Amino acid sequence: MSRRSNPARILVVDDDPDTVDILSRHLQREGFVAIEAFCGADCLRIARESDVDVILLDLMMPEMDGFQVCQELKGDPKTAEIPIILITARDDIEARAEGIRLGASEFLTKPFSRRQLVARINSQLNLLEAARTTKAVLNRLGRDQS
Repeated sequence: MSRRSNPARILVVDDDPDTVDILSRHLQREGFVAIEAFCGADCLRIARESDVDVILLDLMMPEMDGFQVCQELKGDPKTAEIPIILITARDDIEARAEGIRLGASEFLTKPFSRRQLVARINSQLNLLEAARTTKAVLNRLGRDQS
């Protein structure tokens, strides 16, 4: 887990309730707080209204697919810094490239192991923490030089 004092909050987004349930239970066993969403619109709303640390986003969903949701999240200054891990049954290079181009941090292909999922989440949490620390230091330096 991250070095945060509170458990990391992971938003799980998939149109399949069974997948959301399984992922949420895995995350909770690992000490994370799992927040559930079943469509792209709910993902966008929750990400904008809640303190979310990482988003696990299914690629293939009706109405708004994961690509569209990723693009919306990265285009909004309020949610742009949240790491997104795309999760899909697709294993083609084009899908991976498109996801990364749109701002996803990671790409997991189903099926994957719980250890792999947790490692990817922890990696993103560590990067997020480092970015926030760097930003805070730069802000302090900027204030000190004013």
